[in-house]
Amino acid sequence: MKIAFVGKGGSGKTTLSSLFVAHLAATGKPVLAIDADINQHLAVALGATEEEALAWPTLGDNMALIKEYLRGDNPRVPDVAVMIKTTPPGRGSRLVTPFEDNPITEACFRQLGGVRLGVTGQFDEDDLGVACYHSKVGAAELLLNHMIDVEGEYVVMDMTAGADAFASGLFTRFDVTFLVCEPTVRSVGVYRQYADYARDFGVRLVVVGNKVTDAEDVDFLREQVGEALLGWLENSRHVRAAERGTTRPIGELEPHNLATLDAMLATVDAEQRDWARYQRQGVEFHLRNARAWGSGRAGADLAEQVDPGFVLAPPALATQDA
Repeated sequence: MKIAFVGKGGSGKTTLSSLFVAHLAATGKPVLAIDADINQHLAVALGATEEEALAWPTLGDNMALIKEYLRGDNPRVPDVAVMIKTTPPGRGSRLVTPFEDNPITEACFRQLGGVRLGVTGQFDEDDLGVACYHSKVGAAELLLNHMIDVEGEYVVMDMTAGADAFASGLFTRFDVTFLVCEPTVRSVGVYRQYADYARDFGVRLVVVGNKVTDAEDVDFLREQVGEALLGWLENSRHVRAAERGTTRPIGELEPHNLATLDAMLATVDAEQRDWARYQRQGVEFHLRNARAWGSGRAGADLAEQVDPGFVLAPPALATQDA
């Protein structure tokens, strides 16, 4: 299952995603996590030191490697020079699974507290005024477009805050998107903006409240987001410590907050992916990107990269292995 965390800046999105990832790992679930936020704090939230986090290899810096490996011998993609973040897999592409060992995982991922963790890379001073952060996130998008995960495997991404999470087709790559919402008018406004985007593409959007202090906060969230509200995290010493970057054993989390994490996991496990629809959405956003900028930049018609007879699904992986 692929899971995303989105929300307003400062809502506690990274804190909640790190608690959920830690909960998965503590219960023995295999989990691959990717920090795709413009502010890269997930590694520290999961227990890395600041020095370790700064030295973490990045997907963005390894885009050339990722393209070359995933391209395989797909005849529709003759060269990595014409491969963009939305290039869909086809026959001959090299498909990956979340927990295999390959050149991408060796270069870009490390183990941390029972979690396989990768980061897209942060926006730094050299990027100011000349670069777009989405170019870094594009490495993660390309990887997810070629990744086949099965029941019992969890891929969790901490997305960038605000509407930028919808700046590419990446938001359609997830089975469940958890929107972290504070009991404030501004945070609810962000939820409504997200809900409008998600509705048009059939994205499963679920709200989890955060920084809840009393019954009035809960009533406010229920009134504003209705049935989309799955649960909430109550303010606690454990959650506040997580907000400060202090890692504590997930088993020490308060019972109500643990119950919310359990409800989130149950929601994820209840989803069934439609692989054909997943492929169609990936192709749709590739064609949008091709028309808008990709074909012009590549000097080739990138619509020709679409393999109409291919569906990304477990049988395709079996064919590749054969």
